[in-house]
Amino acid sequence: MDAGALGQFLPLILIFAIMYMLLIRPQQKKMKEHKSMVDALRRGDQVITQGGLIGKVAKVKEDGEIEVEIAEGVKVRVIKATIAQVLNKTEPAA
Repeated sequence: MDAGALGQFLPLILIFAIMYMLLIRPQQKKMKEHKSMVDALRRGDQVITQGGLIGKVAKVKEDGEIEVEIAEGVKVRVIKATIAQVLNKTEPAA
């Protein structure tokens, strides 16, 4: 491979490196933070789903689901990955 061929590939390599730094890495970091937030969910946490429902976690199940109470006596099953935000964390029992 001569210097001319390397010179032609250098801009492509630089574009890929810039895209990795600006797009891929931040997205991976955001996904990792979301996964840790979802894994830390427990009973009593107030959450917002991606659908906009606000409720309190009533039960955390093992199969990737949680039970969220959205009104007095009204509970819905929600997939853990669809939790967008945790509003209030409950303190762990001592």
